[in-house]
Order: sequence, then C-alpha cells, then structure tokens
Amino acid sequence: MGIVTDCERGGRIFPADNDAKKIVDALDKWVRDCGVSIRTRSPVESLHIKEGRIIGVQVPRKPISAIKPFMANRSKNIRDNARLYRADAVIIATGGASYPATGSTGDGYRLAKSVGHTIIPTRPSLVPIETAGDIAPRLQGVSLRNVNARLRVDGKKQDEKFGEMLFTHFGLSGPIILSLSRQIVDAFRSRKKIVISIDLKPALDRQKLDQRLIRELDMHGRQKFSTLLKTLLPRKLIPVCLDLIGIDPEKLGNQISSAERKRLGQWLKDFQFEVNGHRHFEEAIITAGGVSTKGINPRTMESRLIKGLYFAGEVLDIDADTGGFNLQAAFSTGWLAGQSAARGEK
Repeated sequence: MGIVTDCERGGRIFPADNDAKKIVDALDKWVRDCGVSIRTRSPVESLHIKEGRIIGVQVPRKPISAIKPFMANRSKNIRDNARLYRADAVIIATGGASYPATGSTGDGYRLAKSVGHTIIPTRPSLVPIETAGDIAPRLQGVSLRNVNARLRVDGKKQDEKFGEMLFTHFGLSGPIILSLSRQIVDAFRSRKKIVISIDLKPALDRQKLDQRLIRELDMHGRQKFSTLLKTLLPRKLIPVCLDLIGIDPEKLGNQISSAERKRLGQWLKDFQFEVNGHRHFEEAIITAGGVSTKGINPRTMESRLIKGLYFAGEVLDIDADTGGFNLQAAFSTGWLAGQSAARGEK
C-alpha cells in the first residue's frame, strides 16, 4: 500500500515517518476500493443464530444517536427500531477493551459469550506501571536507553528486558516496561510483592563496573563527587542518586571510601522501584484475555460452536510485546478470517 517502514531494535516495525494516520488512511482506502460498505453508528445488539449457524446480526434501524440509547426504556427502544442484516458469514473483529475512545467497548466479548464462547478475564496489557514513592515523579520526562529492567515477584526474578524506558509522574513506562507489564498486572491482581530493578550499566558486570569507578575516582580525584557523576549518569538522575546512596555531593573524588564506592556500584546495578499499581484500560495499548482460542479453529478462525461465525484481532485471547506484533496478529487473523469466510460462502 506504499507505506515505508523501519525496523527498530527487537524487530519492532514502525512507519518510517512515525505517522500512524497514514496507516489508517491506506487501509480505509483499500477496503473502500474493494467495495466494502462501512456502516457507522450501528452497534450490533445481537447475533442471529438458526440451527447452529449464523444468519445475521441485529442493529438499531436508526443511527444510535437518534434513538437516545441511554433512556430508561433502552431495550424496548432499540427493539422497536431493530434491523436485521442477513449474512452467511459474520466476523467479530471489535477489538479489546483498551483505548475505549476508539470504540473498543468490549461488545465482542458480550456477543461471543451470548452464543456460548468462553471469555478469559480481560485486563490491561502493554500498560504503564505505577510505583511507590516520589523518585519516579522527580524524574518525570527522563528517558533511559540501553538499560536492563528486571522484574522480581515475591523476591524471585521472573523476567527481564533490555532497551528503552521512561519515567512519568506516576511511575514507569517505555518499551521494556510495557513488555513486562502483563506479568506485572497479573502479579498485582494476585496481591504479590512486585519490584522492578533497573541496571543502569548492563554492559558491565559488578567487577568491571567497580574497576571503572576506581578509574573515574582516580582520574577526577579533585572534582566534587556531584560533578564526577556527570561521567556516569544523565544530569537529572544525579540528585536522585546522591539522595539514595547518601554520599556528600561536596566530597572530592579522592576522598570517596571503598564502602561508598561499592554503594554507588550497587545502586547503579540495582536501582529499585516498588510497584503499587498500573494504569487502566484507557492507557493500555492492548487487552490481555478475551475470547478463548480453544473455541476457535486456528486454520480458519471459525467458531467451533457456530458455523459461519469468525473471530479476528484483539477480541481473541492473544497478546504480544510492543512493536507491531499485536498489529500483525490482527492483520494475520483478519486475513485468515476473511479468506475463510469468503470460501465458506461459496
């Protein structure tokens, strides 16, 4: 479709000019060129099934804004204005529960459940993380590259990611944090103790880091410790470092004791944040959970329960890391569902 893409670290694919609207416009033009008719303001109220096969979907006869759906007699109001679209095949591709402003209202889960499909409990994924204390807010806007984030749950290492991260007014975000977030959300829901440890110098093991610190202190022995730290840390991170390791910023480099040097090295390899929550669906990139894949034929994306009913995209219980992988899952399941539905009609 003419969209030029770049491949970033970790196989993450993005538009070369970072303009997501071009993706939307290209897809919209393509479906319209294929003869697709898009009916807006027509939420599907129910699926119509006959003898185990889909025969159509019911929508309001008038545009939803015209029938005042939030009236007390909503169900009767819509039923009186119902319209049935008959179809030999129906694809539920309504998205998840994240970014509700885009229309992802969770309707697909309701429709799937109404015809017998199992819904795996939904929760936000690829979502920013909230942390205790004031350290993250103090660092708001600071981004780190080439760092390693370790996830510890109840004191045990569960996972780690290398790459980029960002401090926010509420906690942590950025690619490596988002990639750890599903495990964090599940652990938080289970009321487990969660700690994220940031290794600011992942290219150096503790011994090599200590040797570097010795060299830095020798080379800049007549500099104040706070000035010397500029060779090791981003400027905004220095006051936080000084507060956490408890070394006098006015102290000269050649006055730093062995114990103080080791304390600095320990902090550089293990900058800890206690997780006390996560952002909600409004800020989540994707939804974990959804229609159980056990009820879906993976060769066709057709329901194993209802003939002619297909599923595609985030409404399914599938989710992946950030970087285009979830879009690819949507594209691939959508393509397969569309091809299968077309063959089924014939």
